[in-house]
Amino acid sequence: MINNANVEKLLINYKTLEQFKRFKEYGNQELSMMEDLQNNIVENNSESPFYGIYFGHNLIARMSLYRMKAKYDNYFNPAQDYLELWKLEVLPDYRGQGYGKIMVEFAKSFQLPIKTNPRINSHGFWEKMGFQKAQYEMERDLGQNPLIWLPEGVSEKDV
Repeated sequence: MINNANVEKLLINYKTLEQFKRFKEYGNQELSMMEDLQNNIVENNSESPFYGIYFGHNLIARMSLYRMKAKYDNYFNPAQDYLELWKLEVLPDYRGQGYGKIMVEFAKSFQLPIKTNPRINSHGFWEKMGFQKAQYEMERDLGQNPLIWLPEGVSEKDV
């Protein structure tokens, strides 16, 4: 049962990056942040696209949210800024307890349309969260099968 789970913006520091290694979706993005840290470019309060939930001192859930400018919007009508949600992941011991839902509800709280490219076998979760398949457009989607969430007053752009 979840008590007082808060989503917070994650600081880019060695401690956060160390905790990222526990997630399956650990990859280039985190490695480039690690390089920036080692080159002393990045400071503790750097802008980070990552948000997470801590249980005690352990990061147990995380996602990245990027705000995309309206001029790049190929999904929504009217064209507008929207969020791209990536790397939503809850550590195995904490799955099925509502942490993923808390993360998605947090993303929705910005009241912007959201696009995500779900991992295999996660479509059921996204559908429960109110996401729908975007109409497939080969050039735009490049083999991905994006899901979208539409806030009130927004519709999917016709392909």
